[in-house]
Amino acid sequence: MAAQTTERLSGAAGLLRAAEILRNGGTAAFPTETVYGLGANALDPNAVEKIFVAKDRPSWDPLIVHVSDRAMLNSVAHVTPRAEALIAAFWPGPLTLLLPRTSSVPEAVTAGRPLVGVRMPAHPLAAALIREAGVPIAAPSANRFGHTSPTTARHVLDDLEGRIDAVLDGGPTSVGVESTVLDPNLMLIYRPGAITPEQLQPVAGPANLYHPPATPTTPQSLPSPGVGIRHYAPHARVLLVNTPVELQQSADDLLQSGESLGIMLPEGWLAPSSAVIFPWGDWHSPSTLAKNLFAGLRQLDEAGVSTILCPLPPAHGIGLAIRDRLHKAARAK
Repeated sequence: MAAQTTERLSGAAGLLRAAEILRNGGTAAFPTETVYGLGANALDPNAVEKIFVAKDRPSWDPLIVHVSDRAMLNSVAHVTPRAEALIAAFWPGPLTLLLPRTSSVPEAVTAGRPLVGVRMPAHPLAAALIREAGVPIAAPSANRFGHTSPTTARHVLDDLEGRIDAVLDGGPTSVGVESTVLDPNLMLIYRPGAITPEQLQPVAGPANLYHPPATPTTPQSLPSPGVGIRHYAPHARVLLVNTPVELQQSADDLLQSGESLGIMLPEGWLAPSSAVIFPWGDWHSPSTLAKNLFAGLRQLDEAGVSTILCPLPPAHGIGLAIRDRLHKAARAK
């Protein structure tokens, strides 16, 4: 694609400029509470196409639409009764609902599927930007397709400098992993996130996690963003471990074999001094681990390591989301 200048925006004037860019069919990255999103007018097919081009994103991968109020929601989706309860409980917040789309939503947004992913972000800057733009905003994560998601404006520029019109800097994101994606009709979680099965159950009943089919499937048949493919990945190879002992043994073996090693290291865990360490945070605070996950993977990548060792947190709460991202990042290319 042709190179362009990416504007760095901040503050009230920056918000107005980003909204103007979005209204006029351009692309602007902006912070949500989860990660930075790459936004374009969700009702403008030409604007939506710019997202796919900037990210090198394949056309079969649908986008999530961000709204600021009920009128905007009604313009893109038909709200089901169970969805009403979930919206009342969790919006604004990091929950994406798959709902029947209206005819105003371009085919490219849903990749031809009948359901559109919609959410109302809780980040005040994101909410203000969507209100000011006056249109629903399609916004996947603001990174090159398949790469580690961005949690700062600098991460966005590392991937998309010269490929998008602007980035609105709102500081680091607070959650650090993408929103939970839920089909409320099936109560099926396609992507775990900060809204957990334990939180969903008292509002709308038990929710099950989606498991990709055992036999290979075509990407075009995938039901939701972020499932069934290698994703969220740094350039370095990612290897996963379960215990402090396993981490130490794996680190020793990799260093002896000549690997340049990075480690996502929780507090209190031990690692060889010759490894590059990212201090991941308190192992007993999964929200801290989630917030630091992508920043740590990117920092270790920048250090030039060939392999990153990372422990898997327990499979409950937001730990489910961390494990999901790490398993996808560790898949072979």
